[in-house]
Amino acid sequence: MKQLNNQTLASLNGKLPIPGYRLAEQQPQIGIVHIGPGAFFRGHQAWYTEQALQFGGDWAISAVSMRSPDVSQALSPQDGLYTLAVLDAEQSYQVIGSVAEVLIASEQYQQVQARLTAATTKYVTLTITEKGYCLNNAGKLDLSHPQIQQDLNGTAQPITAVGMLFSALSVRYQANIAPFCVISCDNLTDNGHKLRAAIIAYAEQKDATVANWLAQQLICPCTMVDSITPATDDAIKTQVADLLGVQDNWPIKREAFVQWVIEDVLPADRPAWQQAGVIYAQDVSAFEKAKLRLLNAPHSTLAYVGSLLSYETVYDAMQDQQLVSLVEQMITDELMPSFKAPAELDVKQYSQDILARFRNPAIRHLLSQIAWDGSQKLPMRILPAITDNLAQGQPIAKLAYAIAAWCRFIVKRYNDNEKLVDPLAEPLLAVAAKCSGKAQIDVPLFLAVDTVFPPELSLNPEFQQAVATAYQHIVTRQATPAAVAGAR
Repeated sequence: MKQLNNQTLASLNGKLPIPGYRLAEQQPQIGIVHIGPGAFFRGHQAWYTEQALQFGGDWAISAVSMRSPDVSQALSPQDGLYTLAVLDAEQSYQVIGSVAEVLIASEQYQQVQARLTAATTKYVTLTITEKGYCLNNAGKLDLSHPQIQQDLNGTAQPITAVGMLFSALSVRYQANIAPFCVISCDNLTDNGHKLRAAIIAYAEQKDATVANWLAQQLICPCTMVDSITPATDDAIKTQVADLLGVQDNWPIKREAFVQWVIEDVLPADRPAWQQAGVIYAQDVSAFEKAKLRLLNAPHSTLAYVGSLLSYETVYDAMQDQQLVSLVEQMITDELMPSFKAPAELDVKQYSQDILARFRNPAIRHLLSQIAWDGSQKLPMRILPAITDNLAQGQPIAKLAYAIAAWCRFIVKRYNDNEKLVDPLAEPLLAVAAKCSGKAQIDVPLFLAVDTVFPPELSLNPEFQQAVATAYQHIVTRQATPAAVAGAR
């Protein structure tokens, strides 16, 4: 079977939407560098840019992987083309052409730097997950982080995204080229402000003059992104090959719902993202908080409790009415009261729509994938709601149950000798090794991990008791559906 690439693209016309500009004599030039070309980026920002390119402009994307060669090996033979399958009540397919190239920073650093320092590169977007920013519990750049230390003190090419961005921005400063606009698309609260502060903090360690320049000119808008994008499996590869009649090494699937909210501070010279559906807002934080608390917190809860119940996917977990009841009670009793929603958002309808999205049988979203990097996700998704509820005298029992389930998930990984995908895997598994199955022993061990739990929360007696009660409940009932239903 022939492969999807520029040569076979024309043969697909009429079968599904294709990037017609790829067939034109003059194609869009690269104006965006994206760091972290995983499934979410390809189903979300690359899709929005694909739609924007229909309105013209030199906004093709140079996608950069920090270390992994997988995406480059899959998409480079395809000239960056891939298929997006939208799987919902109605299914649709589209070939995405906005990715012009895929580079590997660890192997092609000079090419990456050439892209980042080119005056034609106006935007850098990132999906590097929470851990990729190397922040501490306070949301500041962790200057003691081993990789940050290596970048600050080493003479070799940077290995962190922050270090790589500073290196390019420093070159742009020397060449009198304006800084590119940097857009974080990760689930960090206040992501743009934290990223901007991290880049400037790094710059202050390297060059005070560049740091001052960045403090005056660097634009890093806050954003909120949303669309459920599971990992690609063999089934979707076969499905796409049958449809196209050509081989696609790495198609992407996602749900129909897609959202991108960007703080309205971008330069006038921008892709036609608004015509593609991007919302420009004065205050992104309310949208961001609604998503983190009403989607991400229930998602993580399903991941850890569902894994303990031996479910494989979100859809599987959503067939357990007792587990669903736990999540619904968490939403109505503890998450909705924990924040003030934006005026434009009907939180009850929004939550109902989210649960309906979780029930989508066409999306096979693995709980194990959502469970990755819990030490980085829980401080963004669940702990702030607990902190706010404690301050307001609101209940936290269901949220504490999610934390207890995460602890038991780690213990189970240790006991089953299975890999824990988490940047703190080593210390967390060391905690699990000391656990006895007794809440009064195990819970203090976990809460003492101050890179996850800030002292003002871990030392709170009400929080300690709530997690201990939930933890013992899970151990005693073995997290059966009846145990979940009985959680109070």
